[in-house]
Amino acid sequence: MNETRLKIVKRAVLEIKDGMNVNLGIGIPTLVANEIPSDYNVLLHSENGLLGIGPYPSEPELDPDLINAGKETVTAVPGASYFDSAESFAMIRGGHIDLAILGGMEVSETGDLANWMIPGKMVKGMGGAMDLVQGAKKVVVIMEHVNKRGESKIKRACTLPLTGKAVVHRLITDLAVFDFTDRGMVLSELQKGATIEEVKAKTEAHFIVNTAGNVQ
Repeated sequence: MNETRLKIVKRAVLEIKDGMNVNLGIGIPTLVANEIPSDYNVLLHSENGLLGIGPYPSEPELDPDLINAGKETVTAVPGASYFDSAESFAMIRGGHIDLAILGGMEVSETGDLANWMIPGKMVKGMGGAMDLVQGAKKVVVIMEHVNKRGESKIKRACTLPLTGKAVVHRLITDLAVFDFTDRGMVLSELQKGATIEEVKAKTEAHFIVNTAGNVQ
């Protein structure tokens, strides 16, 4: 894991509390699993029918029939349960997922999320993202602040097809943490080494600053 992703993942882990049912999206969010404190009783949920995902398997543990929603091989913790997709999505739609940590391609200043497709590129489907952003009690998006071309992924308005409108509660990037409130998009934390000036320069969206309780 590179330093940028590690910074994002370590901050994302702080969103997880003991006793939660948590869904981790495809991509960077799957890296969160190995950073959850070992003394936490957390059950990780996968849309394809598993509650109780364990760490990635070692070679002797490898079971090609045991996969997560991203088609990666996984393990199951003691007490894990298996079910069909209908039951899995009933858990999501019924509000039984405490936290969804999802990846993002773009997030807007009003908390809109685009994370399931880029027009013209092959996509396998939206998976459970559209259900998760509506059904999970809290939605946290984690992503790098800018794309490979250095362009801000935090937009005034998303340009890619939306996963959901005004669904993001918190956004964590390699530079900052933002919350979406009735006051608008709020910069609530800076990542180590980042400055407000750098965040402003790399963020297309409008936001207000609230660090150490001071709104600017």
